[in-house]
This record gives sequence, C-alpha cells and structure tokens, in this order.
Amino acid sequence: MHFHRRALLLSALAALTASAPALLAEGPYRNRDNKNATTDPAEGTYPIPYQLPTVAEITDELVRIRTYLNEAVPLKVVDRKTGKEITDFTTPVADAVTARSAANFNPLAYEMGVVHAGFLKAAEVTGDAAFIAASARQLQFIADRAPYFRAQEEKFHLGRSNSFTGLIDPQALDDSGSMCAALIRARIAKVGPDLLPVINTWSEYIAHKQFRLADGTLARQRPQAQSLWADDFYMSVPALAQMGRLTGERAWFDDAVKNVQQMTGYLFNRQLNIYTHGWNANNPDAPQFYWGRANGWAVLAMCDLLDVLPKDHPGYAPVLAQLRTTLRGVAQYQSGLGLWHQLLDRNDSYLETSASAMFVYGYAHAINQGWISPTTYGSIAQAGWIGVSTRINARGQVEGTCVGTTFASDPVYYYNRPASVDALHGYGPTLLAGAEMIRLLKNPAVDIQVKLRTYHYVPKDGGTTKYQE
Repeated sequence: MHFHRRALLLSALAALTASAPALLAEGPYRNRDNKNATTDPAEGTYPIPYQLPTVAEITDELVRIRTYLNEAVPLKVVDRKTGKEITDFTTPVADAVTARSAANFNPLAYEMGVVHAGFLKAAEVTGDAAFIAASARQLQFIADRAPYFRAQEEKFHLGRSNSFTGLIDPQALDDSGSMCAALIRARIAKVGPDLLPVINTWSEYIAHKQFRLADGTLARQRPQAQSLWADDFYMSVPALAQMGRLTGERAWFDDAVKNVQQMTGYLFNRQLNIYTHGWNANNPDAPQFYWGRANGWAVLAMCDLLDVLPKDHPGYAPVLAQLRTTLRGVAQYQSGLGLWHQLLDRNDSYLETSASAMFVYGYAHAINQGWISPTTYGSIAQAGWIGVSTRINARGQVEGTCVGTTFASDPVYYYNRPASVDALHGYGPTLLAGAEMIRLLKNPAVDIQVKLRTYHYVPKDGGTTKYQE
C-alpha cells in the first residue's frame, strides 16, 4: 500500500511538472550596467538578466513576435475533410473552414483582439509600418471572407461549426468584445478595411443581448446560472469605451464605468487589493482564487477605459483610483524573477507569462499617462519586462502562457492548467508590454538612474538626488 501511494504521488508530481512552463535559463547573470560588476564585492548575481533594457532590444523582440504571428495565422479557407485550399468563393460549400496552423490561432478569437492592440501600439512607438500591415492583413481577410461564410450559414445552417459564427451570430462576450474594440481602434486609425457593420453587430450584442445580472452587470450563465468572470472586464469594457469614443454618445461610457465599478464590487478583495477570478449567485461567499490573468484582464480594461473616458465624466476619478489600488496590490506579488504566479498569492504555482505581460503594460502605461509615479513602479515594470522577455524564444513564440481557463471552484485546476506557446493569450499582452516599455524608456519626464547597483525611476520634477552622504 505504501508503494502504491508513493507511485500515485510521483505520478501527480510528474503531471504538475509537465503542465508548467520550462524553467528560465539559469544564470548567474551580473548587472551589465554596473561596469565593475566582476570585481565589485557588493554586486550579486541574478537568475535573470537584471539590467536596463534598450529600445533596440525590445524592438527586436517585438519584430520576432510579429514575424511568428504572420506565419502562424495562414489566412486561408480550406476543405475541412481534404485540407485543400478553397479559392472559388462564388458558391459556398459545407466543409469550408478557415485554415489553422499547428498553433491553431483563430483570426476572430478574442485573444487576437489584444494582438491587434499590440500591433497598433508597436507601430506607434517604433514607427515600423510592418506592424500596421500585419494587422491590416488579418482585417482584410475578415472583410473578404465574411460574405462567403454568411452565405455558407444561410445555405447549410452550421451554427457553431461555421468558422465565422462569432461574427455572424455572436453568442458570448468572447465572440464580440475584444475584437469589437480592436476593429474600432483600427477604424479610427484608418488601418485596414472599414468593418463598421461588424462593429455594429458586436456592439449591439454587448449592449442589448448579453446576459446581465439584475443590476446591469454583464455576466455569464456558466458554470453557475448567474456567474461573473473577471475576464469580462476586458471582454466588455474596452468595447463599450471605444464605442463611446467612436460615437460620442455618453451612454457607452456610462455602461463601461458601471461595469468596472460593479464587477469590482463583486470580485475585488479589499484586504489583498487583487481580484478573485469569479463570483456566482449560488455561493456568493465561496473561497476565492486569485488567478493571475483574471487580474491582468482587469488592469488592461481599466487602462483602456481611462485612455478614452472624458476626464469630466463622474466615473473617471473612481476608475483611476481603482486602477491605482489594483496596481499597488499586484506589485506586492511580483516574484524574484520579475514574473507573477499563475495564482498570485500561491508562490508554489508556476510563473505565468500572459498575466505578467499585462501587469508590465499596466505599470508602464500608467506611468507614461501620469496616473502613477515612476518611483518604485518604474523599476517593477522594468523587472517585469526582463522576466517576460526571457519567455520570447528565437522564433518569436511566447512561452509559459496558461491555456484557456474556465472559472473553477478548486485550486488544483488552476495549478495544473498547461502552459503552451500555442496559447495566443500571451502574444498580444507581450506586444503591448514591450511597446509601452519603449515609451517608458523614452519618457522625457522620467530620469532612469543606475545607482547602488539598482534602478531608480526619478520624476524630472521630483527634486535633486544626491549620493554624497
């Protein structure tokens, strides 16, 4: 019996190891910014390259990601049975589907909405038009093939088996919110074709058809009949905010602010200053699990809302205060490798890339927008980016990202969700984080000082520092 139990334990440990990302390449690294590192007795070594990144290094990493994504999203239509490419779009056939590479990336997936945001941000800060071209290429495919898949649906009634079902007949926030926000950003930036009819379909669904709680909070009917997911900060709020920007109608902003405040009321732990992954009406006092990416979605959504919310809106100050509180809470869970854990408060859960990239973006963007001080937070953003950058491999794949994850009721599920380069969730946030770090490195209001073997992000108007004492 003793040996049987031991075998079961070893099997469980093996499964846990297989689900976690590979460990970072071991150091030791010395701080390259300390010119006397090799002889300085007070200079330690680090398991990651503890150093100030350069604009050129980050740009190279972003270009690698873009190159890989262009390869991994084939943008073709094929016969699902034969795999042969379909080039005649005059008459739809039942077996026509969008092609997928080994990574299985979907050009209409909610994760791709974040990729488009990353492409646009990278183009803005690097001046490299190839990022715009990468986004426009995918949007053109959507515009070109939407009529074909609509005709396919009218003829064969495939429902969820139709590759464009999320565009034709959205049934969830995952079908609509993230990509809707991306299409609006692209339209305003004049990137790609005009997809206003698709924007209207998706925004109509979010505003009037998605399930809500009695108080108007956008919610889901799984895994319990009335459930809130922190993921839906991003699956709803940016689209509502962008619709307010596009139309000038204040009601869109009002709905976005309401959802931030009410989701926060249900999900935010005021003692820890982080979000639990979900809430359900059948057990509102259930144990809380602080999934990293759930908190990342909330941070991204609040940043996106504040970017376009009029400053005279009564919700501006409360949303800004909530973002600041969340960033303060999240900062205290950063690991010694710069990354954050799959479950933020569980140091024995693995270090996860997508949430870490979202947090890096949140800190760097909030500094660049003047919402938080660069003091402390600048160094946190830098350390976070160094950690994230070690997850970008030579091909431009982003390693260590947790795959799609439901709102679960036990920690074992979260601990053992696999991490994969094929999890698209890591790519958009990493593009965003890198682009915003470039902005931070170039920020004229911030002086980055390398003193006493570490980094100090000093506001230019923060007074004179002295190291003579």
